[in-house]
Amino acid sequence: MSRPLRLAINGYGRIGRCVLRALYESPLKDYFQVVAINEPADLASMVYLSQFDSTHGIFPGKVEQGENGLVVNGHPIQVTHETEPEAIDWPALDIDLLLECSGHYGSREQLQRFIDAGCPRVLVSHPGNSAQDVDCTVVYGINHHDLTGEEIIVSSASCTTNAIVPILAELDSAFGVDHAFLTTLHSVMNDQPMIDGYHHSDLRRTRSAMQSIIPVATGLAQGVERLLPQLRGKVQAKAIRVPILNVSAIDLMLKLQSDVPATALNATLLAATQRYQGLLDYSDHPHASVDFNHNVHSAIIDASQTRTNGDGFANLFIWFDNEWGFANRMLDVAQVWSARLQQVQTISL
Repeated sequence: MSRPLRLAINGYGRIGRCVLRALYESPLKDYFQVVAINEPADLASMVYLSQFDSTHGIFPGKVEQGENGLVVNGHPIQVTHETEPEAIDWPALDIDLLLECSGHYGSREQLQRFIDAGCPRVLVSHPGNSAQDVDCTVVYGINHHDLTGEEIIVSSASCTTNAIVPILAELDSAFGVDHAFLTTLHSVMNDQPMIDGYHHSDLRRTRSAMQSIIPVATGLAQGVERLLPQLRGKVQAKAIRVPILNVSAIDLMLKLQSDVPATALNATLLAATQRYQGLLDYSDHPHASVDFNHNVHSAIIDASQTRTNGDGFANLFIWFDNEWGFANRMLDVAQVWSARLQQVQTISL
């Protein structure tokens, strides 16, 4: 590699900031360089929130305010404060990849605005409105090999999809999954108010995030079926927001094709952690959610909670850091995609 690949981040909220911080803690820190961030917030606040984070602690380096943006460990990052993709001179930034982390752009038409404005390609931090809105939806460890380097807009799915798809893939391969019901217990998010307020058309999300357990809509079942089409029509999901800052869980109810003892389920998933090193982890200790804050894995199987009840029924419990794990998966997808792109460019030469 002649130079680090140049990244830009659009949207410097929870995921945008975690991606930057994760990069500086990652082995990929010499592979990528963040050269630009677009975020409507003021620069002083961006500097402060880059350095101090209530969830992930103090940045393990140095963050300063430069003449035109952030300076992180001596590396300058140009900052713009635009609200429209067309307002930025993307070609002048000479970036290789934009990480779209604002969550405001979901359709192909919306995402195409970045391409038309001069971004060479875009990696989206959510599943997109539909499979047709992106060239490929990638769960790293499952289908990242499908990337060819010729894609323009790619989705890194969602934190919950990254957590559950490898586990369902393993269980379906080993035992056959007739039905799966997923309940996500998700930490609070920025679309919820601290106290009751007019924050959302979903009336439940107008209620105080820190005082209630709140059911919300989820597209997780559709996300799973997009990655595992063999389970189409077999997956249902619901989501509940719980009043903690970070770390989420999935309560997975299964109807398998045969009776499987809990010990066999756990043994299969423990073996799977070897194939998904760095992505899946396994523990049988008595855990609370805080144990997994700042955990890089996509999911951690809590073997102490595995239950079976005859007739193929099984129940599993999976932990995941919905911020940190997902931010690291975005970097993994970006690395694979850019490597494929370099192969395509080399062949074309």
